[in-house]
Amino acid sequence: MNIGSLVTRHARYRPHHEAFAFAERRLDYLAFNAEVNKLANALLGLGLAKGDKVFAVLSNGLELMTLYWAVAKTGLVIVPASTLLQAAGLQTQITDSDSVMVFADASFAPVLDRIRVDLPNVEANHYVLVGSAGALPAGYGSYEYLIAQASSAEPPDAGLGDDDPYNIMYSSGTTGAPKGIVHSHYVRAHYCSVFASSFRMTPESVVLHAGSIVFNGAMVVLMPWMFVGCRYLLLPGFDPGEVIATIERERVTHMMMVPSQIVALLNHPDFDPRRLDSLEMILSIGAPLLMAYKEQLNEALPGRFYELYGLTEGFCTVLDREDAQRKAGSVGVPPPFFEIRILDGEGNVLPPGEIGEICGRAPVLMPGYYKQPDLTAAAIVDGWLHSGDVGYLDEDGYLYLVDRIKDMIISGGVNVYPKDIEEVLARHPAVAEAAVFGVEHEKWGETPVAAVLLAPGAVADPESLIAWTNERVGAKFQRLADLLILEAFPRNIAGKTLKRELRDIYLGHS
Repeated sequence: MNIGSLVTRHARYRPHHEAFAFAERRLDYLAFNAEVNKLANALLGLGLAKGDKVFAVLSNGLELMTLYWAVAKTGLVIVPASTLLQAAGLQTQITDSDSVMVFADASFAPVLDRIRVDLPNVEANHYVLVGSAGALPAGYGSYEYLIAQASSAEPPDAGLGDDDPYNIMYSSGTTGAPKGIVHSHYVRAHYCSVFASSFRMTPESVVLHAGSIVFNGAMVVLMPWMFVGCRYLLLPGFDPGEVIATIERERVTHMMMVPSQIVALLNHPDFDPRRLDSLEMILSIGAPLLMAYKEQLNEALPGRFYELYGLTEGFCTVLDREDAQRKAGSVGVPPPFFEIRILDGEGNVLPPGEIGEICGRAPVLMPGYYKQPDLTAAAIVDGWLHSGDVGYLDEDGYLYLVDRIKDMIISGGVNVYPKDIEEVLARHPAVAEAAVFGVEHEKWGETPVAAVLLAPGAVADPESLIAWTNERVGAKFQRLADLLILEAFPRNIAGKTLKRELRDIYLGHS
């Protein structure tokens, strides 16, 4: 399978159907395919070859979307990164992924300048900036110049097969050891067909996306868009007023949002169900949506709500719109060809109603973590992905989430791992021990908070510790919102810190 062939197909068979719109640019499939081909040929002209990794730290725009499909046609591997990454996180991901070329927003030039000496795999002429106004900084090329003389003809056949990698998605942008999740063309092809079917997408659908497209969650509508050949409208970022106006103006049929965005939409003064009556799907993804908001949404816009629970590593369940009220507390069932089990600590399959670890297998299962076979073997056991999440199945086979084994924080749909922040805090000379956990946040869903024990004789205050930590974490979404200094941590009999009790202590102080 070669997902890049989809662009070529639509350019041939539905050339004048609108494909993609961003800001003032609207391209039909013929024009979009030409843009993709120019970038694909430009990359090959630089000497890049099948399997080479291309790193992208780009905001939403035509350039990033074009890059996604140009690498698909040429057999290159895209490594998309969050624009919230700071220097340490960028360096780690570029190095770990073996990237040989970097595309970046022009605003990242000063950050890249600080780390270029530590990126030996990236040749001097393989740094490309997007959106640079005026003269380019020394040592960088421009996107516009790169494609200016490139051919819009189809690039040579890359000889791709099912197992060829398409992307590496990092689980978090951090210092330390990251986890690069590899997806093949085969996996992404199943994203195309499975989610197009699950969400009832057709060639006449109109998809709106207002979040960043560098995270894997965006792929659950981005891939089926190209599969069915419908319209895809991309906004620079999430603004609830602009989202409402765009849905009404463009007669949008399909949209996905993280819970914090759904809450913002519901609470916006312009929210009026009559303005959103074209919607056929509102998909909640990235974190559990509170029942109060589900009820509010289903009352205002009945028959539109879907919810997806999933892991980038390769398993998901979907709550269909027809079940959204009948099974309101559930996160749905596995799609066709997906399987689910609930296992106890000894690996035994549990019956309905009993709580255990959610495990699944599916055709979208990752080949593995990039260059980390031990972590891959721990996550995928006998072909089954172990989620690290706790839940149960009801008598009808619907999944209900209970808790997370992993202490992951999901802030604005982004995965934040406490250990990464704890490692930074532990380097402070006044800190003896640190524990980071998530607390509920009205805008972001969750936000990181720390509790620390001070070293003997040390003196520090929460404000200075927060400032020190937030200057050193790998990405902005890892910044602490608050910090509590304690005399002791609550622990279990084995000495393990009880983060749930820490959270309760924090909430009692706040």
